[in-house]
Amino acid sequence: MQKIIAALDQRRDEARLGGGQKRIDAQHGKGKLTARERLEVLLDPGSFEEYDMFVTHRAVDFGMEQNIIPGDGVVTGWGTINGRLTYVFSQDFTVFGGSLSETHAQKICKIMDLAVQNGAPVIGLNDSGGARIQEGVAALGGYAEVFWRNVQASGAIPQISVVMGPTAGGAVYSPAMTDFIYMVKDTSYMYVTGPDVVKTVTSEIVTHEELGGASTHTKVSSVADAAFDNDIETLLEVRRLFDFLPLNAADKPPVVAVNDTIDRAEPSLDTLIPDSAQKPYDMREVILKIADEGDFLEIQQDHAGNILVGFVRLNGGTVGVVANQPLVLAGCLDINSSKKAARFIRFCDAFSIPILTLVDVPGFLPGVAQEYGGIIKHGAKLLFAYAEVTVPKVTVITRKAYGGAYDVMASKHIRADVNYAWPTAEIAVMGAKGATEILYRSELSDKDKIAKRTADYEARFANPFVAAERGFIDDVIMPNGTRRRVARAFETLKNKKQAVPLKKHGNIPL
Repeated sequence: MQKIIAALDQRRDEARLGGGQKRIDAQHGKGKLTARERLEVLLDPGSFEEYDMFVTHRAVDFGMEQNIIPGDGVVTGWGTINGRLTYVFSQDFTVFGGSLSETHAQKICKIMDLAVQNGAPVIGLNDSGGARIQEGVAALGGYAEVFWRNVQASGAIPQISVVMGPTAGGAVYSPAMTDFIYMVKDTSYMYVTGPDVVKTVTSEIVTHEELGGASTHTKVSSVADAAFDNDIETLLEVRRLFDFLPLNAADKPPVVAVNDTIDRAEPSLDTLIPDSAQKPYDMREVILKIADEGDFLEIQQDHAGNILVGFVRLNGGTVGVVANQPLVLAGCLDINSSKKAARFIRFCDAFSIPILTLVDVPGFLPGVAQEYGGIIKHGAKLLFAYAEVTVPKVTVITRKAYGGAYDVMASKHIRADVNYAWPTAEIAVMGAKGATEILYRSELSDKDKIAKRTADYEARFANPFVAAERGFIDDVIMPNGTRRRVARAFETLKNKKQAVPLKKHGNIPL
């Protein structure tokens, strides 16, 4: 018996070595953790239960039958994060460069199936050179099996991808279909075709970082949601994100104990809005002062800065926040901000996370580039998302809410549940200056008269009371009491039920 146990221990030790000490040292030399070290950081100590440690590939071409490593380049299983269940896979770059084989894919598919069956999220740590060339179509079929499961799991369980090394070719499409993508600066890359292929086909000379690095995907393409300095920081941020999310679509968002009274007033908000409507302010300050303990987990912080999205807690429960940011493009809606917010809103709705919308929007960004880029259809994505969701929606207009952008940003007309406005709110078709120049075009030569007309328009429309008189605003509230009013509104909505017309699904304007 002792010999059998010793043999088992030896086989486990061999499997844990992956591609061997030399390749582990090379991984460390690049500033990267190994697949197993990453799981130790991500999961609660001692909670990881591994599956399929002894699985090997079945390839016999190109001498592969002579090169068999237990585990076949991916570590799979389950564990806990702060006591809550999650299924995980971690690709091992020390084994065949983390390339995906038929059995490698089968291991991932197994834990994805278990995650759906047991109602728990999947977290994938990606570090792979792509499909294993030696296996040809078998590897490609493995990718397709993973892709199919990504789609089936979408909206049923949260899926988080962490890109921690090269992720190329077919390997990028699985992360692209998950809910969140985090990257590591300087060591992780995502691209469909690498720099060498790009140079051959298009004659463009580009580095790995320029083509698919963390900066590119967080700032330009918006493929990734955030990037961090190293493996450890990235994995700790994944733990933080996980704590905001429910385990599955049937589960309620988690509620945690917080040391922050819901009646806390914030007098500084009473003086936040500048006297001049042309001066910006930082909407992030509003979010931080409303949130429990000033904690705001922002998503896609480096992309489309004219809108802020992310998670806060109110009364300990998760709330999704969407907020115009006057510091960037005056808070205008454009193509990128519309897509960014629409996707976030749809995620919140899929997992029953209430949505708080903070509005200071002068309209949609004008210009040829926006029109040619399809602002009509992309802006409609945001409108569609808000109108489609059935989770509790509370809206606060802090300053400007002009034109169609007023309608889009969770107005009462597209069925927001509770709509508040600060006394500084301006709800109108457009700003006073532009409106006056259209209404009194014949008087433009008389500056004094136009100035009076503008002042009259401001007095009549540059306030929240016309909308409040019609019931489009439920109350005009003091800024210092926003946290209390919003939290209480969500409390009244926690048992909200909304019927929708019978259909398979809507057709969002993609």
